Amino acid sequence: MILPQASSVAANVDDLFNALLALCTLVVVGVFTVMIVFCVKYRRGTAAERTPPRQHLGVELTWTLVPFVLFMGIFGWSVHLWIKLRTPPKDAAPVYVVAKQWMWKVQHPGGQREIDQLHVPVGQPIRLMMTSQDVIHSFYVPAFRVKQDVLPDRYTQLWFTATKAGTYHLFCAEFCGTDHSRMRGRVVAMAAGDYARWLQAHAGVGLAAQGRALFRQLGCSGCHDPRAGVHAPDLDDLYGRTVPLADGSQALADERYLHDAILLPKKQIAAGYEPIMPSFEGRIGEEDVLALVAYLKTRGTQTENDDEHR
Repeated sequence: MILPQASSVAANVDDLFNALLALCTLVVVGVFTVMIVFCVKYRRGTAAERTPPRQHLGVELTWTLVPFVLFMGIFGWSVHLWIKLRTPPKDAAPVYVVAKQWMWKVQHPGGQREIDQLHVPVGQPIRLMMTSQDVIHSFYVPAFRVKQDVLPDRYTQLWFTATKAGTYHLFCAEFCGTDHSRMRGRVVAMAAGDYARWLQAHAGVGLAAQGRALFRQLGCSGCHDPRAGVHAPDLDDLYGRTVPLADGSQALADERYLHDAILLPKKQIAAGYEPIMPSFEGRIGEEDVLALVAYLKTRGTQTENDDEHR
């Protein structure tokens, strides 16, 4: 069965694989051809000349350097493709994925939720922010030629652009327990207009709004509000900033930093603050952490002003 090439990188991955396969086949055929010829020509009892051959520097350099250059070319090609696969476009739409035994839980920024399904528009880059609730999983869509491990207690990302409307298989490619083989789903690629209607029909409370409610419910605002009596870091416009740490180092306030600040607050202590924040590990799930991170990414002066008027 030939898999469809349903993403913008599928053809590139196939071309690289076919080139590597052809090169390896050429080398194997060449090596075994020479070996068989020599075995026949110099077998016991033949009158073949067995005196030591003269040195042929040109031949030796050719059979050494030509394969080296070819394989280094394949290596450079693969590195270029790997960088492309790991660098999502700036306009990629975020979608959040939580893997758990044995299902894929998906949430769109607009509040649309799915289990074992992922609806995406054709032609729009999609950036998946993924984490695991329990063990290591692996998000694999064969028709898109993309696969990424999903790990507990950290975020990994994967991006793709669907190029053909249709329904495609989604698998977990990492053995994750007794029902691993049942951890599958589907990716539904839709025309832009159909996708917009699907979003509208399944709209819910936005992820950032859920995070804002959790922020208050969990008592975070009692410490991180600028008017609070507790000396806690200011979270306004935190996302994307460089944060000085108590040990003299610095950290970029990205998704992983915010995730660890919630679940492992003593891992990286902000400079000038005491390690008094309690850990929320075991108290909230990864879906709640995703919502809090989504809220913190949008939190700023305007957000706070909006909150005061609610």
